[in-house]
Amino acid sequence: MTEYGIGLMTSAIWIGPTQCNNVNPSRLSKPNEQMLTRPAPSRISLGLFAITAVIPVAFAPAAAGDFGPPPGAELSIAKLAPIQGFVDGEIKAGRIPGAIVLIQRHGQPVYLQSFGKRNVETGAPMTPDTIFPIHSLTKTITSFTAMMLVDRGKIALDDPVSKYIPSFADMKVGVERKDEAGKPVLDLVPPRRPITIEDLLLHTSGITYGFYGGGLVKAAYDGIYLGDFDNAEFAERIAKVPLAEQPRTLWDYGHSIDILGRVIEVASRKSLYQFEKENLLDPLGMASTKFFLTDPAERARYAQPLARDRHVERNSLDVTRWESGGGGMVSTIADFARFGQMLLNGGKLDGKTYLSPAAFATMTTDHIGGGSGVARDYFYFPGDGFGFGYGFGVRTDPGNAVPPPPGSLGEVKWDGATGAYLVVDRAEDMFFVVMQDSPSGRMHVVTTIKKIIYDAFEK
Repeated sequence: MTEYGIGLMTSAIWIGPTQCNNVNPSRLSKPNEQMLTRPAPSRISLGLFAITAVIPVAFAPAAAGDFGPPPGAELSIAKLAPIQGFVDGEIKAGRIPGAIVLIQRHGQPVYLQSFGKRNVETGAPMTPDTIFPIHSLTKTITSFTAMMLVDRGKIALDDPVSKYIPSFADMKVGVERKDEAGKPVLDLVPPRRPITIEDLLLHTSGITYGFYGGGLVKAAYDGIYLGDFDNAEFAERIAKVPLAEQPRTLWDYGHSIDILGRVIEVASRKSLYQFEKENLLDPLGMASTKFFLTDPAERARYAQPLARDRHVERNSLDVTRWESGGGGMVSTIADFARFGQMLLNGGKLDGKTYLSPAAFATMTTDHIGGGSGVARDYFYFPGDGFGFGYGFGVRTDPGNAVPPPPGSLGEVKWDGATGAYLVVDRAEDMFFVVMQDSPSGRMHVVTTIKKIIYDAFEK
């Protein structure tokens, strides 16, 4: 996945590209919009969770035996030792300031190590209570809380977004062409069907980001981050720009989850953070996961990037009104240990069920595979061998690389622009988290750590 960091300027929010999850746009020269071949459901709602629950899901152990380590394989703790030398080497080379790595299996941490500095300029060491910006890893939390509302019957996956944000009923699709003089012009045409809640979760809404790629639709996003605004105001800004394509035709990474955050607010009659705090964060004990840091003690624990990377980071020390469900949160390794274990348990932790088994299975199943009508171009950030569920990349096959990238069939994952990275592997009863604030150096870190972890499984 390629991610895009969100940075705060004095009067505008600046967002710039960084790379992650084995995809680097600079190496990609042309789209490959392969249409996939699985029929999309005509009606997706809570009532179909019971049907979905009996369909073999992507992380079923039977499938996992065909790729990656055998389910339940022994994990050699000794073979995890290279993580230390590798991360220390990245710090010594000046590519990252520091990191924290957690590997948890069978409900217990098997590896937890802090590396380097929380703040290179002050010399403050990296400590387990360090607070990191997690950027697009925020999307997993927003998506999960939206699914809690689906599970409770408060929203439905096939609800039109305009049910909650009326201005979305008037959105148009931008179709670029050239006029007789060869000049590009943008025609606005009606969508063939309304954007749904499921489209937001899948990034198939036609809502994009304006800061990567080219064309007149992307250009229409210029100025969209100016000033201070809340989720309601931002949704109205998005409603005024054209969709980049017809809904459910292309996986297009953009502001869909920010709009989903506004849907959560309307459906719950609470702010996004208030709903997430009351229903997920506080019950899980994720006390440091929030949108902004105002407490001096918490602000002192905030991880700072290297000086060269500060232009690609949205700084949660700068308090605004925008609770960005797509990329605005901060968190800690301890908080994500709770979140990761809950996901590994299938939506349950400490006797509390956060998501029903059927809803969890639906969330962690690929919905854009063969026959779905959803194309993938060279900005398909889940990466080779991955489909996409509701908020997570889902490993569906080994991919095209030889040898295939490490992992297991059915693993779910996502990450953020500064290097926060979560992988949940139910076949191995394991998850791992990498926390860092390293926009330019993160990609090599997360891919190498993942390889070391999976190489440590006895074959």
